Amino acid sequence: MAKPQGFAKVIIVLTTITAAIMELLDTTIVNVALNQISGSLGATIEDIAWVITSYAIANVIIIPMTGFLGEYFGRKNYYTTSIIIFGIASYFCGMSDSLWELVMWRFIQGIGGGALLSTSQAILFDAFDADERPLASGFFAMGIVMGPSLGPVLGGWIVDNLKWSDIFFVNIPICVLATVLTIVFIERKPGEGTHKDKIKIDYPGILLLMLFVGSIQYILEKGEGEGWFESRTITLLTITTILGLIGFIWREKTTEHPVVNLNVFNNKTFAMSSIFTVVGGFGLFTSVFVYPLMVQRINGLTPTETGWSLMLPTFLGVFLFPVIGKYLSTGGKPIPFMVAGICIYVIFGFIGGSSTADMGSADFFPMQMLRVVGVSMLQMPLINQAVAGLEPKDFGSGISISNMIRQLGGAFGIAVANNYATSRAAQHRSDLLANITPENPLFQQRFQGIASMIQQKTGDAFQATQVAYKNIDLIVTKQAYYLAYLDTFRLVSIIFICIFPFVFLLRTPKRSQAEINKLNKAAEEAH
Repeated sequence: MAKPQGFAKVIIVLTTITAAIMELLDTTIVNVALNQISGSLGATIEDIAWVITSYAIANVIIIPMTGFLGEYFGRKNYYTTSIIIFGIASYFCGMSDSLWELVMWRFIQGIGGGALLSTSQAILFDAFDADERPLASGFFAMGIVMGPSLGPVLGGWIVDNLKWSDIFFVNIPICVLATVLTIVFIERKPGEGTHKDKIKIDYPGILLLMLFVGSIQYILEKGEGEGWFESRTITLLTITTILGLIGFIWREKTTEHPVVNLNVFNNKTFAMSSIFTVVGGFGLFTSVFVYPLMVQRINGLTPTETGWSLMLPTFLGVFLFPVIGKYLSTGGKPIPFMVAGICIYVIFGFIGGSSTADMGSADFFPMQMLRVVGVSMLQMPLINQAVAGLEPKDFGSGISISNMIRQLGGAFGIAVANNYATSRAAQHRSDLLANITPENPLFQQRFQGIASMIQQKTGDAFQATQVAYKNIDLIVTKQAYYLAYLDTFRLVSIIFICIFPFVFLLRTPKRSQAEINKLNKAAEEAH
């Protein structure tokens, strides 16, 4: 099948990147609206996290199956249908009037969105020759970083100026446009979707994957609140997680028609890169989950200010990704970029962990610049590494699994960050309360100052005392969460420090021009 050229190629690049941005944008667009959504639906901040994690769980379940589903239904049909499902679910998310209704539609939205990531990447890669794929990786990596980073600024502006439900309605016109462009410009592969009768659906594999992902996500999300293994539910789900994982691996390795081709892990380059992919996803999604909560709760930034403080540095990544991709396409080595990316991420975590409560949006700009540079340096080579050592017939499986692992890392990261911040906040609150005693002169000075000010306004000494105690309690709670968020940033750095030595075990296979030409020919025959 001939590669698209000229205007058609540009449209394919724009369509696939836009779809990827939209899918990932919805992983973070709700972050800056969590307070508003929880207030509107009467849910706690801890429960409202399910609005994010339900979407991530659906992504993680469906992404590894996109290769199979694309083959079964035809890639173009599956891609178009997924865009439509995403748009319809977005509408019902905006119309939801209860937490669990919203969570349900977010899950369905994630099912539709799963194809928009892996299938977009596969379609984009098909539009480029093998020696140009690092450049294609650069374009796609822009979407991976721009999506999560654009979400907060768009969500912030909508929440400040419109209604929180409008953060979902904004997807609908984009879905309509993407559907039209897909139908008109993306071609079907020869024989696409005509072999349904020859393809068996791996129902046990699908069920085992859902069991594993759903169980482990619930454990991470609710384990802290339920006392971990003191809860019978958590204990039972831990058993189902282990059994689900073992059963899934055994099923996919032994069946003739696996829903997920795990044989790509036989490639050492892919297997080792996957470790960094999951940690990279953890760092990417955790940082854009914790940061909005911290700066809004502690620093008093509005949702719009929060979004802009994330978006402006992201424009740097728009220029970095194609440059890095172009360099790699000329034979540049990816390892130095990954080393630099990990080091920068470590520095970012410790800088974020030393923020102060009186910082304004502009003060966070250097910190966010570091984050974007670190993400660019790390994610760009990882996307390229996902297919660097694979044969063309395995590209679809490799891309799907790599995206699943990234989303899984992000889903786990959000759950871990949420639980870690909550537990650390409780510990810090306990430590701070230990200093609030009648013998502490600093406490007495602060307490008397607040009480005197209130008494001057109300003339009621008893009421002034009660309000002063409540104000002190609010100050302690705010400080406890502030310290907990700083701890969470440092946790990200520690995780990157732990995986740093493994980067030197990565190997990128060198291909001659003859091998590249052979790969191109094989890819065209596979298509």
